[in-house]
Amino acid sequence: MHRVILSARCKHTLLRHAALALLLCCGAISSAWTAPLVLALSTSPLSLPVYVAQSQGYFEAEGVQLKVVDVIGGVRTLQQLRSGEADLATSSESVVMFNSFGARDFSLLASFVTSAEDVRLIVGPGLDPAQPRRLEGKRIGTIVASASHYYLDTWLLVHGIDPKKITVVSLAPEAMEAALASGAVDAVSVWEPFGFKILGAVPGAKALPNPGAYTLSFNLLVNSRQLGQRDEELTRILKAVDRAERFIKERPVEAQTILRDRLHIDQAFVDWIWPRYRFQLSLNQSLLSTLESEARWARSEGHIKADRIPNFLALFHTGPLRAARADAVGIVK
Repeated sequence: MHRVILSARCKHTLLRHAALALLLCCGAISSAWTAPLVLALSTSPLSLPVYVAQSQGYFEAEGVQLKVVDVIGGVRTLQQLRSGEADLATSSESVVMFNSFGARDFSLLASFVTSAEDVRLIVGPGLDPAQPRRLEGKRIGTIVASASHYYLDTWLLVHGIDPKKITVVSLAPEAMEAALASGAVDAVSVWEPFGFKILGAVPGAKALPNPGAYTLSFNLLVNSRQLGQRDEELTRILKAVDRAERFIKERPVEAQTILRDRLHIDQAFVDWIWPRYRFQLSLNQSLLSTLESEARWARSEGHIKADRIPNFLALFHTGPLRAARADAVGIVK
């Protein structure tokens, strides 16, 4: 066997190259771990805690990098989450429910806003709000498989109308104003700020009275691939949201200014919506019950073909919220 004797200069060169390779490797690992999390955020007044956290620098103060991408509606935000375009997303519990049938590739971190009046049913000038049964046989625009869809069916059932006696027209929220104005639909079920804008833009449009039978929850979701390995960052994000919600309660005038500037809305809308939102981090039993109830509705009405409803308890990832604010967790796992 031959021994290879290296000169001191050669040994030094090899060691230098090895050290460089190690640094490059460590740098690649570090950059992968420190890459900002991406949040697909619904363009909605419900997103105000995130808007406040951004404007006040709360995410940076908690030591977390977060890239926020504005998206219209929870259906689209969840699509981005499941496709891998985003790591986090905001969405109503109705969208969560519809997407929980089949493959489970996301988890629910927290609910941070609730409202019984975020969604409205608005009729065009040809319908009398005092006669709800005249909606039978009409074309009603809705965002299918969303809170808009669930609210519409709930409203109809409360008023003794079989949902099968109307024609559902699937529309994007930004298309509803033109559809109602042109007469392509007779009514629309839509969330804010679109509802308020439609009432101001379509002559003769009126909002039908809210029966108070549905309370929407607005939730923060995470792609399953981030569970465990980035829980510390998820905890920091929730701490920033909690700080933002305290800001909203303690400094409402400044919070309203942030909302106006972010969504380019006027103070009249802010004044109307402000008392109708409850900003509070939680994961509680009522959310679990709502998901189960909506899933039974989706199956019974034929919106979902499935033998049974999902195990929604398995959807909740409680660790980050327990670490951020233990008293906000009312789910027993």
